[in-house]
Amino acid sequence: MTSSTTATLTVAPAQVVRGAGILAAQGSAIARLGQRPLVTGGDRTLAIAAPGLETALRDLTPVQVPYGPDCSEAALAHLRSAAQAHAADVIIGVGGGKALDAAKLLAHQLRLPVVTVPTSAATCAAWTALSNIYSDTGAFLYDVTLDRCPDRLVLDYDLVATAPVRTLVAGIGDALAKWYEASVSSGTSDQTLIIAAVQQARVLRDILFQKTAAALTAPGGPDWREVVDATVLMAGVMGGLGGAQCRTVAAHAVHNGLTHLSASHGTLHGEKVAYGILVQLRLEEMGLDTSLAATARQQLLQFYQAVGLPQTLADLGMGEISLTDLHHAATVACREGSDIYHLPFAVQPEALVGAMVSTTMTTLRPLTPGEAAPSA
Repeated sequence: MTSSTTATLTVAPAQVVRGAGILAAQGSAIARLGQRPLVTGGDRTLAIAAPGLETALRDLTPVQVPYGPDCSEAALAHLRSAAQAHAADVIIGVGGGKALDAAKLLAHQLRLPVVTVPTSAATCAAWTALSNIYSDTGAFLYDVTLDRCPDRLVLDYDLVATAPVRTLVAGIGDALAKWYEASVSSGTSDQTLIIAAVQQARVLRDILFQKTAAALTAPGGPDWREVVDATVLMAGVMGGLGGAQCRTVAAHAVHNGLTHLSASHGTLHGEKVAYGILVQLRLEEMGLDTSLAATARQQLLQFYQAVGLPQTLADLGMGEISLTDLHHAATVACREGSDIYHLPFAVQPEALVGAMVSTTMTTLRPLTPGEAAPSA
């Protein structure tokens, strides 16, 4: 029996190389992809990576173009013009999630190969066939599904070690969301690859629970590398195997809503997502007659306390935010097409506000039909 539809999965980068100090040795591999690289990233990360890049690209004809503060439509337009003026035939992205998203989307638009070089372990953007687009002021707008994962991912542990510890902690928060979101959106699937993706998300969670403490006490050590691999590489596997059906849910929807508030712009992507996991679990407590979400939330609160992930709006530096602003963020998170609709029950902005301000509440009974969530 032949299916009437064709499913295309973008599972993984064509090549992944990892090791300490390996960026400088990437010249021949990059040369096989192109001779005229456009290198993009943030000013700070480009400066940090400069020694390795200069060695790797010494026999090529590169141009370096910072992408700007956000992966925005304006930034992409500027990069496209620069790439065309240089006659670039390969794109190299260096930096954190937004820089890598910009490089991937630029390569996608110009139909060029792309190399990703993460300089922190804050996200899995170096792996995925997805780019998030923000406004010029940092508000999440939409995401773009790309036709393939990067052609080469260069995970240089020496580069990642230059990033603040906070970025790794944020990456841990972002990676943990894979389990809490995929288990809700896809946990009842009977499709082989989706089952595999969800179970890998559970394994990823367990690895982070087991190894994070040792990783944070010994940066650069074996456990630190394992956690870096988990946040940068393994976290990308879920979307690759499960495809669109292993979706983000409320945790990322909360992140997206918060980006529309300037007060959130001092926090990292993974910090907002980690807080969003707690909010999602509160919503599950309110919307489902089960104690599982409450138990999971209490477990996470203990873990967050130990590693320094945010548990409340105050921890995100948003303790003085007005109810009007918070309701605006919740409205954005609940807008049409939002990931929050992958929850198995409906969520209104008012209920989301209630969950957002009560992430550390000890107990909660399920809501009765038509009942509003608590406002504090």
